[in-house]
Amino acid sequence: MTQSAKILCAAIGAAAVAATSLPADAALTVREESIVPIAAFTANGNEAALKSALETGLKNGLTVTEIRSVLEQMYAYTGFPRSLTGLGVFVNLLKEHKAKGVEDVTGREAKPLPPNTSIRELGTKTQTTLIGKPAASPVYDFSPNIDTYLKEHLFGDIFANDILTWRERELATVAALAALPAPVQLRSHLNVCLNVGLQPDELKAFAEVVGKEVGETQGKLARESVAAVLKARGK
Repeated sequence: MTQSAKILCAAIGAAAVAATSLPADAALTVREESIVPIAAFTANGNEAALKSALETGLKNGLTVTEIRSVLEQMYAYTGFPRSLTGLGVFVNLLKEHKAKGVEDVTGREAKPLPPNTSIRELGTKTQTTLIGKPAASPVYDFSPNIDTYLKEHLFGDIFANDILTWRERELATVAALAALPAPVQLRSHLNVCLNVGLQPDELKAFAEVVGKEVGETQGKLARESVAAVLKARGK
């Protein structure tokens, strides 16, 4: 591992530790709550509801680049068609705003990675930190390609993009998985949410947002999944 990659990995570890130090009664921010329906409606393809959620997200303080990052990330969990459709809805909304003289906050771009960063090493480090142990599965043995895609692209390229925090990325992920639905992966990523510092009350709040903003069926799945994960973790 290069020295620059070691420095970046150390920073990742420090961020993960810091994330776990939030108070037990911490609540989701309005910005974080806004991410949930954006990710969910991108996942299920409800374009009208997505447009409304995008409007709300901008009003609640999400920048254009932050929302763009959520929509880009969705392709890893919901496929290119949903991600591209979501991005198209957002582009059209921004055009409407511009025509009306509405100035949306663009936000910053991602910080570049250090030169000579090994995406494989960085992605493996990130994946291990997120799930709490080195990843191993018969699925990865059967399909080494999917293991590569996960380590190098999802946990490498996407999670290295610092426009969104890991908390925000995982909230977007579990929202999408609840909306699809993908219950097994949802429970897996709820565990990751705990690993990156989301508290039990925050996960319960997430499930309530899903039920209120996305739909009762999706909310029921989210609530039951959160309860199962918290029970298994003794929380």
